[in-house]
Amino acid sequence: MLSLTPADFDAIALSIKVAAVATALSLPLGFLYAYVLTYLNFRGKVVLEVLVNLPLTLPPVVIGYLLLISLGKNGFLAPLCDLLGLNLIFTWKAAVLASAVVGFPLLVRSIRIGMEGIDRQLIQASRTLGARSIDTLFTVILPLSVHGILAGSSLMLARSLGEFGATIIIAGNIPGVTQTIPLAIYEYASSPGSERAALALCLVAVALSVLVLFCHEALGSRLSRRD
Repeated sequence: MLSLTPADFDAIALSIKVAAVATALSLPLGFLYAYVLTYLNFRGKVVLEVLVNLPLTLPPVVIGYLLLISLGKNGFLAPLCDLLGLNLIFTWKAAVLASAVVGFPLLVRSIRIGMEGIDRQLIQASRTLGARSIDTLFTVILPLSVHGILAGSSLMLARSLGEFGATIIIAGNIPGVTQTIPLAIYEYASSPGSERAALALCLVAVALSVLVLFCHEALGSRLSRRD
């Protein structure tokens, strides 16, 4: 019979916590980034396009290593972390950062698709009626981007739950501290005789992913009916 240990429950709780925090922190920046790419035209825009999509092409281990050498003791961002009193390396906050970086492109892409589907005449009408750009953003673009925001948040949440490569580099695999579900499965898979424990956590990971996708579809259907 498959069973879970207290350490497994810690890994499950930490995975949910990391995924939720990474998604929540990335959402405002992701919305702003998508808005800039969709509605603003300026020289060098292609650089932002490349930067936001780069994590999709880089191996997660590379992303983790780049974060490690940037935020480590001798990294170029170390003085800033010291000034702000932030200790990220090998903490659960590092796992949040890794998940945020890896999942950010999915969030931005989905929100951008939602924004590109908005009728430009509605935006022009709001401007004609005297609305400022900030007013149009919050009263027209934001409400009509809900589907994209929902899709992007769901994808990022699911991606964060499965993040492994960048997390193990920058956060480590410390039980009860930074060990998420993928890291716990890796540890079990590397230990002879732990196949059933690994399988139990695999089933939990599948169940969480299905739950996220189910909630996404249910909320999407409700929003569609309301529209």
